[in-house]
Amino acid sequence: MPFACIYVPNFPVAAILRVEPELHARAVAILEGKPPLEKVWAVNKKARSMGIAPGATKAQAELCAELALRRRSPLQESATHAALLDCAQSFSPCVEDTACDTALLDLSGMETLLGPLPEIARAIYCQAADLGLEANVATAANPDAAVLAARGFFGVTVIPSGKEADCLASLPVEVLFADTLEGEEKKEAGRLLETLDRWGVHDLRALAVLPEIALSERLAQRGLHLQQLARGAASRTLVPIEEPLTFEEAVELEHPVILLEPLAFLLNRLLEQLCARLSSRALATQELRLTLELENRTGIDQEFENFGIPSESDTSPDEIQSGSARQYFVSSRLGKFSRTLRLPLPMLDVKLFLKLLQLDLNAHPPGAPIVKILLAAESDRPRSAQGGLFLPPSPEPEWLELTLARIAGMIGENRAGALELLNTHHPDGFRMQRFTAAPQGSPSRNKAEPTEEKSIVTALRRFRPALRATVTLGSGQPTRVVCSKKKEVQGEVLWKAGPWRSSGDWWEKEAWSRDEWDIALQSGEAVTLYRLVHDLLGGGWFVEGTYD
Repeated sequence: MPFACIYVPNFPVAAILRVEPELHARAVAILEGKPPLEKVWAVNKKARSMGIAPGATKAQAELCAELALRRRSPLQESATHAALLDCAQSFSPCVEDTACDTALLDLSGMETLLGPLPEIARAIYCQAADLGLEANVATAANPDAAVLAARGFFGVTVIPSGKEADCLASLPVEVLFADTLEGEEKKEAGRLLETLDRWGVHDLRALAVLPEIALSERLAQRGLHLQQLARGAASRTLVPIEEPLTFEEAVELEHPVILLEPLAFLLNRLLEQLCARLSSRALATQELRLTLELENRTGIDQEFENFGIPSESDTSPDEIQSGSARQYFVSSRLGKFSRTLRLPLPMLDVKLFLKLLQLDLNAHPPGAPIVKILLAAESDRPRSAQGGLFLPPSPEPEWLELTLARIAGMIGENRAGALELLNTHHPDGFRMQRFTAAPQGSPSRNKAEPTEEKSIVTALRRFRPALRATVTLGSGQPTRVVCSKKKEVQGEVLWKAGPWRSSGDWWEKEAWSRDEWDIALQSGEAVTLYRLVHDLLGGGWFVEGTYD
């Protein structure tokens, strides 16, 4: 039964390098602790060669000008761990979350689908690299041997069945305690290493050849278990994980970001990582959630008043809920700014997502410097569509969405989309909703369906907004109409019908009531005229449209 192990060496550093790949060529040290007591938690190989070791203080590390210092980021480590599990689950449904830097795969039956074990190991290694992980991959006949090989050998390692002891013999005994935690477990591991060092046991070969009885008398069952691991003969079953599909990427910034251009650069990197993870699971997304943690701006209201931004005490609740005032208070009081991008269909296009986020942030700026970025995607199955030979071509949903976003950015969000009629008798009772194109390959209208009987329809050309008119009344009825904005609509009234009283929504604040007339003018125009009954300014007359 073959197993594979994916191990990410120096995991805290790998989490930082995944977000900042430009640091690969530099010496990097990860700091942890509260200022000013920060200490070096982890370093890469270049930093170690310069004499920087874990446990050094921040002041000591700053003496090296070529060293790049970064704070440890639990958010980035969590996202890197999720990417590691995504890589493993894209090759096997049975995956064990062994440690934050280690994942185990059960490859039983995978050889008929993915090829021999060497090809599977190389494919896993390449997939991890695509996800931004510099991982070691090892395959073996039992899970513990695969874990030891991945933690001890660089790159891709394939251990033939029955050769576990020979392949693991050169590894140092410290590899057996690589996953020990803090506290008593770490102290016990230190005592065991000290005992083995006094015995002259420095590698797994020396531990594997020790007599079992003498070893059990001195180290009890723990010693026998370590010897079984050194021989590659330990056996156990995996504990597979069944976690919900969550795709999140985060980055904590060393310096706050103010401009949209550097923010777009960071978003592009996060989107590439998200799309790579979704692609590895053969998924797409229909919803993106962007959360920006903003710099604390409390106590600087007076500074913003100097630039014309109102303070909270001088702003009404209605003003706070809209416009720049709302953005400012979201930034200064709550410290977080969230935007949700909903797509008409599941998509997986980094450039499209980035442009849509840029347009959305242009229309809704966060209003304060950004110190942390969190980007999440709701996974969905990718759409499948097959075009018909006799169907008219339709625009691609991706580019149509981008075009609509650009139009909304120019004319306003509430002025672009599709009309939706409201459940009311109001003549203008509609609202704008999100426009979504019909999926490609959707069935066309059945040609055999019976068509409705043709009827003569009089077309009304509506004026939006309605044109204000001056009306002369006689016995309460219009006798002459003059519209300054449309010269054709003026003259004596030859024929009229009405008034028709229409009203509605009396239970709401926006109640409406008006009287309508259909009239024919001496100039030959037939128009629809109405008067607002509830107008507080004394009533107003409007030309709603003309009949063709």
